[in-house]
Amino acid sequence: MPADDTLLSLMRSVDTPTICNALEIIAGRRLGDGFTRRPMVAADPNLLPIVGYARTATIAGVAAPKESAEVIKSRRLAYYEYVAKKPHPAVVVIEDKDEECGLAAFWGEVQVAIHRGLKVAGGITNGSIRDLGTMDKDFQLLAGSVMPSHAHVHLTAIDVPVEVLGMRVNPGDLVHGDRHGAVVVPADMIGRLAHAIDLVARKERPVIEAAHAEGFDVGALKRAWSEMEKIVS
Repeated sequence: MPADDTLLSLMRSVDTPTICNALEIIAGRRLGDGFTRRPMVAADPNLLPIVGYARTATIAGVAAPKESAEVIKSRRLAYYEYVAKKPHPAVVVIEDKDEECGLAAFWGEVQVAIHRGLKVAGGITNGSIRDLGTMDKDFQLLAGSVMPSHAHVHLTAIDVPVEVLGMRVNPGDLVHGDRHGAVVVPADMIGRLAHAIDLVARKERPVIEAAHAEGFDVGALKRAWSEMEKIVS
């Protein structure tokens, strides 16, 4: 089931670790996949999380493309048509396929302006970003690195399964990302996510409040932990 506007708004109000915790509650166990597995760079760590349906692509840029300029241009225009399509919101997830990943930055001032204009919510890549001081300030990017040049960057495929820093993403997947990294919300968990997010907060509250209280000690921790364990639904 697709996420409704209420759920999308709720997802934007919490961080990615909370989403990861909520997915574990739904699964009934700890999860070791479905999220980025290496550190990422955020264009602006203070921006709200990006939430949306994945528009996927692959890029390369260490060497000049072997295809004709006309083929490259046609693919680029088809890509823009693809990312602009519904459903919205959209999050672009791009896999850099180069062995020297990140040498050629796809994301910079111009691409941010284009994607923002096409109502894309943000971008996630294992590649690099640049133009941090000049790109639109309200557009979040999560990337593997920061680099100065776009080199020979070009799109090699669109609307395909991708893998970004250990996170596998299929076109249309619901994705959440912030300065911590990103995670895919499995389609069969979307309907239970709102309740799980609320449950995460309610379960953590007794321990956090006890830890902040005057006179906190191990005894207080044990009582709070016991209270937390009683909150199961």
